[in-house]
Amino acid sequence: MGDEIIGLDIDGGIARMSLARPDRGNAMDMAFFTRFAAVVGEIVRRRSEVRSVLITSSGPYFSVGGDIDSFVEGGEHLPELILEGTSAIHGALARLARMDAPVVVAVQGVAAGGAGALVAGCDLVIAARSASISAAYSRIGFSCDMGSSRAYASRMGVSRARRFLLLGETLDAEGAERAGLVDEVVDVDRLTEVAEGYARRFAAGPTRAYGEIRRLVDRALGTPLETQLEDEALALARTAGTLDGREGVTAFAEKRSPVFVGR
Repeated sequence: MGDEIIGLDIDGGIARMSLARPDRGNAMDMAFFTRFAAVVGEIVRRRSEVRSVLITSSGPYFSVGGDIDSFVEGGEHLPELILEGTSAIHGALARLARMDAPVVVAVQGVAAGGAGALVAGCDLVIAARSASISAAYSRIGFSCDMGSSRAYASRMGVSRARRFLLLGETLDAEGAERAGLVDEVVDVDRLTEVAEGYARRFAAGPTRAYGEIRRLVDRALGTPLETQLEDEALALARTAGTLDGREGVTAFAEKRSPVFVGR
């Protein structure tokens, strides 16, 4: 697929998505949402090849979030335009979450509004020291979208997420790390290297097991204990029957490193 708005390259088990409109701060408008949905659709279509996803961006900002100019231009039709845009990107985010492949994101500069939600929803967040995450919604009189209420609550806890969103706070990289929004802070010249390293590590790992873990953790706080225990038992049984599950046990018994194939 082309590199307009969001680029995509699938190689070596890694699906690399790159936000590619630095001249506009990688702002999110209808064209962005449509392209994001198309890119995720391609990743899902080729999911047998994809063992990890890496999201990066070009330019000084990860993304400034929603395109304010397009909001102004929408005028009285803005509510309908918002429903159209969220329909596209929310469906794509749900499809990405259902995949087995873990998602790694590299953040430099600001990630505001919906971009912060996109970041928070990833499995592993690597941030440059220059990065910041901003809950910009309430500052323009908007509520939140793109799964931000769930993603922030999952990462920060409900009370901290509520404050973050209600006050429209901005956290720098270190503050975001302390709050649980960021997993690792690195110098900007190491950002790509570190994020790529994690993506490669996931791409060489037990993909089916990663998928089961992602789904179990996602449901953990909203599922009764007995149900969660049964879900864990069934997921463990499924992974034990995979090629990677058998390879992991065999390699451990033979005192060697496993070679996982993602099946």
